[in-house]
Amino acid sequence: MELTNKDDNIRHNVPMVRQITENGKAKLEIYRPTTNPIYIYTQILAALSVSMGSMVVGFSSAYTSPALVSMRDSNLTNFEVSDQEASWVGGIMPLAGLAGGIAGGPFIEYLGRKNTILFTAVPFIVSWLLIACANAIWMVLAGRALSGFCVGIASLSLPVYLGETVQPEVRGTLGLLPTAFGNIGILLCFVAGKYLDWSELAFLGGSLPVPFLVLMLLIPETPRWYVSRGREERARRALQWLRGKQADVEPELKGIVKSHCEAERHASQNAIFDLLKRSNLKPLLISLGLMFFQQLSGINAVIFYTVSIFKDAGSTIDENLCTIIVGVVNFIATFIATILIDRLGRKKLLYISDVFMIITLMTLGSFFYYKNNGGDISNIGWLPLGAFVIFVVGFSLGFGPIPWLMMGEILPGKIRGSAASVATAFNWACTFVVTKTFADIIAIIGNHGAFWFFGSVCVFGLFFVIFCVPETQGKSLEDIERKMMGPVRRMSSVANLRPMSFNM
Repeated sequence: MELTNKDDNIRHNVPMVRQITENGKAKLEIYRPTTNPIYIYTQILAALSVSMGSMVVGFSSAYTSPALVSMRDSNLTNFEVSDQEASWVGGIMPLAGLAGGIAGGPFIEYLGRKNTILFTAVPFIVSWLLIACANAIWMVLAGRALSGFCVGIASLSLPVYLGETVQPEVRGTLGLLPTAFGNIGILLCFVAGKYLDWSELAFLGGSLPVPFLVLMLLIPETPRWYVSRGREERARRALQWLRGKQADVEPELKGIVKSHCEAERHASQNAIFDLLKRSNLKPLLISLGLMFFQQLSGINAVIFYTVSIFKDAGSTIDENLCTIIVGVVNFIATFIATILIDRLGRKKLLYISDVFMIITLMTLGSFFYYKNNGGDISNIGWLPLGAFVIFVVGFSLGFGPIPWLMMGEILPGKIRGSAASVATAFNWACTFVVTKTFADIIAIIGNHGAFWFFGSVCVFGLFFVIFCVPETQGKSLEDIERKMMGPVRRMSSVANLRPMSFNM
């Protein structure tokens, strides 16, 4: 399948001119934004393969919500689970994800993006078997820790792989496929958890990495990683596989090589110094900011403790059914985001996402405040479910998938591994803090105060998006990197070349 508008779109026919800054000096450069029609089949296979790993991640993230209820039932479990141990069953995964995020940076640089993703499959299976066969709480915690470590590595490497393999015109759509499959994993866990106990649910989780392992064997390593290792011929073959047999990949390959050479020329011998260079620090801080506001929206507290929250709300609707409805909405909303992201762009979806979350979190806070102060909620028992649904829609449209997508887009190639490692570790650190302290926050300021707090954080997040986050829609990774490193100005074509001001 090919998508092409070559005859209709001047971008594909006429070279463009842009002004770039190199070594502090402005100069003109002729370039061609897209050299090939968009070849879909192989890029979908690549996106589908890594997305199967994301489904395992989603299932792992949602496991505690349905599993803890049956795990604490003495008729179904031959060991006791205290309140503190139960909180660690939920909290140890993001803590291990933090360690996985830190380890994943060196892994994707030295082993490669594909191999790093591939090597998480078997440990995922082992972790689920540990949980499923557990006869003591330490086995459950060990399984959750190993699973969390793999989740941290996968969260880092999946967006980097897709960012480096998919063409700019479809990078937004296919780049959200892992998030969509992650939500399928969450939904599957919620639905299966209604009918299976914690051990049976873990056996189901252990079967999910098998198709992921098989599909990952079919796809190539990223061309950019091959170039970084000096293996240009392997990079050419990988690019040919991704772009189609008839595609002329030489211009794109030359652009990748040129970008890598420029990054090498300006790189220092110390990775920390590279991260802290002003040109690299800006995209890193933007990525960290997006991760911070993603997690401080309270989403993982909602996902991990969905059943408990609906119980506390005294909702008139069965809490397990509410959980499934939230999972279905989460799944549908992400597919809507995949359709809209390459039409509306990243920033508009982040605006919409943030406004939805602010309104619903404040509404949930008001509901719990009214209930906690003796108000009659019998006529508004539907409100928590309605607010949760809209909250999940808002999150899934923007702040759920886009921080991960943009992490693979805006981080410069030379530091992409180490910077993505920092961003992923930071994300999981925030996840751990939110999920582990959620019960404590509720004890201190009440559940109404917790939702108001998360809503207030989202207000600050909206201003962060407005003033700090760039739009990356339709831009190649090389274009984004040049823009982040220094000003870039474009002109329509060589034929329309006119005198241009060099004032920045």
